[in-house]
Amino acid sequence: MSHSNKTYILGIESSCDDTSASVICNHTLLSNVIASQSVHNAYGGVVPELASRAHQQNIIPVVSEAIKRAGIVASDLDAIAFTRGPGLLGSLLVGTSFAKGLSLSLGIPMMEVNHLHAHVLAHFIEEEGEEHCSPRFPFLCLLVSGGNSQIVLVKSPYEMQIIGQTIDDAAGEAFDKCAKVMGLGYPGGPIVNKLANEGNPHAFAFSKPHVPGYDYSFSGLKTSFLYTLRDHLKDNPHFVEQHKADLCASLQATVIDILMHKLRKAAKELGINEVAVAGGVSANTGLRDAFADHARRYRWNIYIPKFAYTTDNAAMVAMSGYFKYVQNDFCPIDAVPFARVTL
Repeated sequence: MSHSNKTYILGIESSCDDTSASVICNHTLLSNVIASQSVHNAYGGVVPELASRAHQQNIIPVVSEAIKRAGIVASDLDAIAFTRGPGLLGSLLVGTSFAKGLSLSLGIPMMEVNHLHAHVLAHFIEEEGEEHCSPRFPFLCLLVSGGNSQIVLVKSPYEMQIIGQTIDDAAGEAFDKCAKVMGLGYPGGPIVNKLANEGNPHAFAFSKPHVPGYDYSFSGLKTSFLYTLRDHLKDNPHFVEQHKADLCASLQATVIDILMHKLRKAAKELGINEVAVAGGVSANTGLRDAFADHARRYRWNIYIPKFAYTTDNAAMVAMSGYFKYVQNDFCPIDAVPFARVTL
């Protein structure tokens, strides 16, 4: 159990199609193991039933590997943090049930973690032998993934407020859906990103939404993208093939433009210059470049997570769990996972 001032937390993440386990000691990461499921690629999207089955196969080896790589034994653990939601219910159930079983067998408490909180708190993960700089409170975090696009005002690890969010598709969904109509495969985000680096971002103009406040909308962009393809394909059946890179570059530039416009507005109106980005789409190189550009132009202090912490991973869950552990904010054994949730 507790080793004077050292607290060992096991994090378990199973919200979608990656089974992940991680061990941290206070703020320092000791291990982060991820088993990805390739089974979904053939279906062009995550199949929930297949996902839960794969989690069941993966969870025991993944957890034991995380504990082994951390150089500790299970009885050294002080608590277990698990993703309670949002996510796919069947997938979450596997992680939740496993956390409960382990918590009971080791006689240690567990902390439920909100998957979206975890993405934001990934910025506080430290690694041994590396200089680390965490955002100062209050900060703004642009949380962008396949399922979420929101601007979060982070007042403390325990107090977060969504000040803007998508009213329809998330940014990641827009990438995935547009990639799908171009026949580029799944997941679309990384493929679009790769092709965009070879194309001209000003080649095509797509419509940008007019949504009040800090909220986002990506469905109009998607429609405009489809119409562009449709109109050009009438005259040239090889249009997509011939303009793939330019289409991706223009799509990516438009998505980033929409994202940054609202973020600038929020930063200016709230007078905050500590700005972070998190979630799967934060791996996008164009978005990272836009952040660097804004840091120069608007004197923002920017925080961009390592690639390993952009996708779903248990390190961010363990980190969130640590903040809860310090507050003795434990979770009852009868907690059930939830599919949809806000912060």
